[in-house]
Amino acid sequence: MEYNFREIEKRWQSQWVKDKTYHTTEDPAKEKFYVLNMFPYPSGAGLHVGHPLGYIASDIYARYKRLKGFNVLNPMGYDAYGLPAEQYAIQTGQHPEVTTVANIARYRQQLDNIGFSFDWDREIRTCDPKYYHWTQWAFEKMFGSFFCNSCQKAEPIEKLVEHFNEKGTEGLDVAESEHLEFTAEEWRAMSDVEKQKTLMNYRIAYLGETMVNWCAGLGTVLANDEVVNGVSERGGFPVVQKKMQQWCLRTSAYSQRLLDGLETVDWSDSIKETQKNWIGRSEGTEMQFKVAGQDFDFTIFTTRADTIFGVTFMVLAPESELVAQLTTAEHKAEVDEYLAYVKKRTELDRMANHNVTGVFSGSYAVNPFTGENIPIWISEYVLAGYGTGAIMAVPAHDSRDYAFAKHFNLPITPLIEGADVSEESFDAKEGIVCNSPAAGKETLDGFSLNGLSVKEAIAKTKQFVTEKGMGRVKVNYRLRDAIFSRQRYWGEPFPVYYKDGMPQMVPEDCLPLLLPEIETYKPTETGEPPLGRAKMWAWDVEKRQVVDKALVDNKTVFPLELNTMPGFAGSSAYYLRYMDPHNDTCLVGKDADNYWQNVDLYVGGCEHATGHLIYSRFWNKFLFDLGVSCKEEPFQKLVNQGMIQGRSNFVYRVNRTAPSNSPQGENGVASTANGSLSSERPPSSERLPSWGGGGGRGCSRIRIVQPAQRLRRHTDTRRREHRERRRARHRGVQGMATGVCQRRVRARGRQVHLRLGCREDVEVDVQRREPRHDRGEVRRRHAASVRDVPRSGGGKQALGHQRHRRLLPLPQEVLGAVLREPHRRVPARRR
Repeated sequence: MEYNFREIEKRWQSQWVKDKTYHTTEDPAKEKFYVLNMFPYPSGAGLHVGHPLGYIASDIYARYKRLKGFNVLNPMGYDAYGLPAEQYAIQTGQHPEVTTVANIARYRQQLDNIGFSFDWDREIRTCDPKYYHWTQWAFEKMFGSFFCNSCQKAEPIEKLVEHFNEKGTEGLDVAESEHLEFTAEEWRAMSDVEKQKTLMNYRIAYLGETMVNWCAGLGTVLANDEVVNGVSERGGFPVVQKKMQQWCLRTSAYSQRLLDGLETVDWSDSIKETQKNWIGRSEGTEMQFKVAGQDFDFTIFTTRADTIFGVTFMVLAPESELVAQLTTAEHKAEVDEYLAYVKKRTELDRMANHNVTGVFSGSYAVNPFTGENIPIWISEYVLAGYGTGAIMAVPAHDSRDYAFAKHFNLPITPLIEGADVSEESFDAKEGIVCNSPAAGKETLDGFSLNGLSVKEAIAKTKQFVTEKGMGRVKVNYRLRDAIFSRQRYWGEPFPVYYKDGMPQMVPEDCLPLLLPEIETYKPTETGEPPLGRAKMWAWDVEKRQVVDKALVDNKTVFPLELNTMPGFAGSSAYYLRYMDPHNDTCLVGKDADNYWQNVDLYVGGCEHATGHLIYSRFWNKFLFDLGVSCKEEPFQKLVNQGMIQGRSNFVYRVNRTAPSNSPQGENGVASTANGSLSSERPPSSERLPSWGGGGGRGCSRIRIVQPAQRLRRHTDTRRREHRERRRARHRGVQGMATGVCQRRVRARGRQVHLRLGCREDVEVDVQRREPRHDRGEVRRRHAASVRDVPRSGGGKQALGHQRHRRLLPLPQEVLGAVLREPHRRVPARRR
């Protein structure tokens, strides 16, 4: 019997829409299960084959959970803001919203063609004002909050103001951009503008000077992952490091909670390790170094204060403010030339490329323990954002310091007995300390570490530094505050206006602040972001509305913020909005949040480990502090589906009519795509799937040999056969209840990998239209992929030697209500 793809798929997909088969509501009588895919950016090229790779796997699992009686939430939406749409608008003059809406319509058609079980009543788009209303609301909440280190949570900024009024900064333990000290009297004497500037030092969403990746060709700041080899990923424009005033989010304040939360989620070890390294917790000591010949000192952070006697040079980050202060006139030209070189390199480039470069500043620091002068160098391998942007270099026991010392012929002093540093640095995590100090050298108060173990030396040095007031013990994190400004048009507008040069928030009840219309999407001739071209872009505090910027008088009408939010703003809490997408009074209602709680299964690419997954976790923890989210972690289980590998000259996209060299165009898409992609390998497998079209062609040639009519009971023999088949089917379903989560199923006494999407709970003979000439080779490969287990008779036999084959998804004509209509019950038949 020929399987008519198009007719069957079209009929049943229409039926699903008519019956609202996948519409989901909260049902306290049922246990919930929340399945979520990372929503796509609707590009003009359409849905790529890599998208359904993850969608199909999660869709199969969602259907399985429905059959098990769970109330399954499986939504879909679009991450619609982004630079590609804006670049297209610049080239064509067409509004980004027009192209975005058209792309979304195309994506929706393609997703429907595949036949996913998404609840489209919950669809969201990040460019929809009803959606970014709550992105703006969350930003305002962050602006109105600070992070208390002692209680490890966000608190209202009014609580901090109350503390300043009573005690100033005395006893204050909060996250801050820089350490400030003032009394209550000094605080009360400040003007309103001075108070606002001071509070900006503590807000979770704050305006500050920071080093950014500036792309003049695109006219905007770029994230690290948007820059490749010193040029923009899109367009190939040069990118330089530049200090600019930007909106930032104090993600660094949540560093410890982000680390602790990794112990509570079911993620792969590799993703957890990536995030731990990105957050980069280290316990160490801050120490003060004086500058020789100057009444000036600076602070360094080190995890190994005990190696102070092995310091032979200091290194500053090129972006450090100390560079200008410590560069002598004799070395200024050389330093300026080096800084120009570093500006063209991103931090990721500098971290990945270990080429040794640097320049001498001309100044010297004084070792606080020995009084010796130490040369101060400048090098790109030191980053301004980690620690203080200045390090003490111990080349004998650090590989990068060692490479730098060898390159510039600087001295190397080993501090561990028996350490050989003739060819490489020596790991000083254990051993007996020596040369601390070297023989004949005097030290402060006769301090010595010689003869101690490394562990003892670390503890003794920390105690000495603290007692002598030379520094303090501190926990440091590599995680930086997130830059939250973009100099472009197509993004969420900031609900901010400026009064006396200080930012003020648009009232919450006036949100959302809508993106204005402009004629061209390039930056202005004076270098302002594209919103500088908007005519209706000023805020009237009396009328509480947007007015013509020509009316700005800085009394009742004030200019609005010209920057827009970055791409990750809209994707940082979208999983919460899916729970309650039509709520006009809050991001998510209490009842909906308490029912769905968080995502039970999240499927997406591992490339988001240090971007989206960090920002979403931070955003959710902040909302948890506010009582908006009932769960601190947004994604309980994370599965990475990998990336499609294939021929470089063939890019397959899921269209209604596929490429001419792909038979999906003849027979349909849904069953072919589901069959070929789901049978590649389990989505959590380390082996990457390949795509060349062959699997799709094979799936499209499958046809049913034994039609459903032969399952009818015409005779006693047929009745018994049907009963046995039904029993076998039920036994298979029961077995899957425990096996599907491990992607394994037992078939005829053997354990076989369950490739998600294969309906192995019902056995149906299948054959291909064309004979297979490589049947022997197929069987041998099939047998090799099976792990033999002992049979009851004591012998072993590989599955490849049996007449059992891995089965593809069965069509609706065969199983109908059993597999494709999860909400309809099939009445039991009498025996």
